[in-house]
Amino acid sequence: MRVYLFVIFTLQCYTSIRAHPKLTIDEFFNATSFQSVSLSPNGRHLLVYTRKPAWDSNSYDNNLWLYETDGSKKELITTQYFAFMEPKWSPSGDWFFYYGNDKVTTNSTDERVRYRHSSNKSLKNQHKIHLYSVTSGELLSIDIGKATPSALTWSDSDSSLYFAAQSTESTEDADRLYEAEWKDVIQYRRRKPNYGSVIQRIDIKRKHGKLSVKIHCIKHLDFIVTELLFVASEHKVVCISYSPIIETLSEIELYAIDFLNTSSLIRLTNSKLFEYNLKLSTDGKHVFFLVYPVRLNNENFLSMQGRLYSIDLTNGQIEQWGKGFQGSVRDYTIRSEGGVFILGQLGTNVHVYTQLSVLENVCLLSGWHGSYRSISSSKSKQYSSVAVTYSSFEQPEEVYFTKHIDELPWAKPLTHENQLLSTRDLPRTKLYRWSNPEDNRTIEGILHYPPGKFEHKNLPLFVLMHGGPTGASLNQLQPSFDTWAPLAATEGWLVLEPNFRGSTGYGDKFIDEVLCEMLSRTGKDILTGVNSLVNDGIVDPTRLNIGGYSFGGFLTNWLITQTTLFSAAVSGAGASELVSMWGTTDFPTYGASFMCGFPWEVTEIYKKESAMNNLNKAQTPILITTGAKETRVPADQSYMLERGLTYLGVPVKLLLFPDEGHAFSSNPWHGKIKVREELKWLAQYDHLRSVGAEDVL
Repeated sequence: MRVYLFVIFTLQCYTSIRAHPKLTIDEFFNATSFQSVSLSPNGRHLLVYTRKPAWDSNSYDNNLWLYETDGSKKELITTQYFAFMEPKWSPSGDWFFYYGNDKVTTNSTDERVRYRHSSNKSLKNQHKIHLYSVTSGELLSIDIGKATPSALTWSDSDSSLYFAAQSTESTEDADRLYEAEWKDVIQYRRRKPNYGSVIQRIDIKRKHGKLSVKIHCIKHLDFIVTELLFVASEHKVVCISYSPIIETLSEIELYAIDFLNTSSLIRLTNSKLFEYNLKLSTDGKHVFFLVYPVRLNNENFLSMQGRLYSIDLTNGQIEQWGKGFQGSVRDYTIRSEGGVFILGQLGTNVHVYTQLSVLENVCLLSGWHGSYRSISSSKSKQYSSVAVTYSSFEQPEEVYFTKHIDELPWAKPLTHENQLLSTRDLPRTKLYRWSNPEDNRTIEGILHYPPGKFEHKNLPLFVLMHGGPTGASLNQLQPSFDTWAPLAATEGWLVLEPNFRGSTGYGDKFIDEVLCEMLSRTGKDILTGVNSLVNDGIVDPTRLNIGGYSFGGFLTNWLITQTTLFSAAVSGAGASELVSMWGTTDFPTYGASFMCGFPWEVTEIYKKESAMNNLNKAQTPILITTGAKETRVPADQSYMLERGLTYLGVPVKLLLFPDEGHAFSSNPWHGKIKVREELKWLAQYDHLRSVGAEDVL
């Protein structure tokens, strides 16, 4: 009887599991993504910025939500939040500012809403900063002029804040003279008269129900400012410089404006690193920042993994945090008791770590396996409250909150935006490891099995490669136009996501090994992985397919010139000729760092690593996709590849998406159509084929 009951129970469980409906492409692309989370100083409120497709308007709803962390209430602040600037809490935590359109619930009769109008009655081109009170519900909308702000920060009180906007240093007469002489002609490398930024302070006074606002000009700067941070103890504002075309990393550095002597500008870093994400230490004297290092020509190699640093504003000393950590730092937040919480990636997981001081070791905290992507902490010394975004292969991303960091494994979800995905028949996954025989280096990848076929043999294969190369495929479920492994597996393919050489989370040397062999070394890692799957009987050798976006597109283009193993290929925003790529990209420093020099210095390397130079060997049908406004990997690369393959008689199709750059963030239909057509292409050409001698590595 016990055996009988056990069999019945097992069958019921199996039937229940298999009863989940199939994941559809519509459901996959209708998911909500969490762009940022920001916990109030007292930990009672949480700001969550979400992004969700608005299909009818061919755009996205950029929603800013205000949650009470006890779960009792949530409030929609705006549906038209401007994504490039995160909201920030005032020092008291009673207010936060955001940059975007007005609060969705406001109307002209709402007495809580107050506006400061400029003297010019025409407000058509005026930009506004919005301040919202969590205690009274009051909304202040402050006109700041015609220039779009690029950075905002609070001062040490709720009554003033600082912002950076396009410089107004040049007069209107100078602008008119420039335009009269040059019309719409662009002088490349010559700055226009109004290039740069101006730092301004807003002083706010509320007295007897009346609001008055004054804006003061603090300093003009000859560079674009992307971040600001006020440091009260040192009477300084710290900022990060930026350039639209990153040819030298000296254009991205930290600077400080000293209010005791605003005529001087203090350069804080000269690291030739990509600095971002400023935060102030608990003691108010150290500025923390993340870096994304890039190796420059004739300089020592620097790890391409994310790192965390701090600078002591009293003496200028810079120190690295998490020195003993072998993975990549992906995010961090300040501990109220001092030190930091770090989101660190090792392998395919991103866990939460803590470091009490720069002299102590990083300590792994208890949590779930998977990927914590964003983290924010309160400033309360009574509780170590944190909010995180988290997902795993089986769990779609949501926002979680806990009052005590020690209770992270029991954190409660505050959002339930993606619950539908967890009710679908999602692919089961496992890690797969193989060895590259050239140097016996172990490579790791993720296998996504078609639903109902976990650990089956002789399956059709689709290799989906991540961007970077300093990226990684992770234990997470984040639906996107470039991370669609669950959808491909649902359609019947065994999907391999390889973390080839150059991927983060496997140590600095793992990245170092792709220098001067950016595609050839990583390509061999992938091909040996495919061979290993064939030898293990896991995949059908006559049904092998490959694809990827960004660097994954680079690899796809290169691999189809190296082997005829693959039945079909799909390539998004991939380079085909690396000299022209270097000459037209907005980030030439990055490519040159991996190629070990400039095209005229290491000509043979550029030639060897370019797909175009071996294009006559390509036979694989390929679908190419790219954005029309792509600047990171210019669309010219896709045009060249399509033209060459057309002349060679190889089946090829190019899809060009208008108004899209590298992030495919303009129209949600574009990402959906891209993947829809990639799935169709794989289905069309994933046919039985014979394996010839030319397929052997």
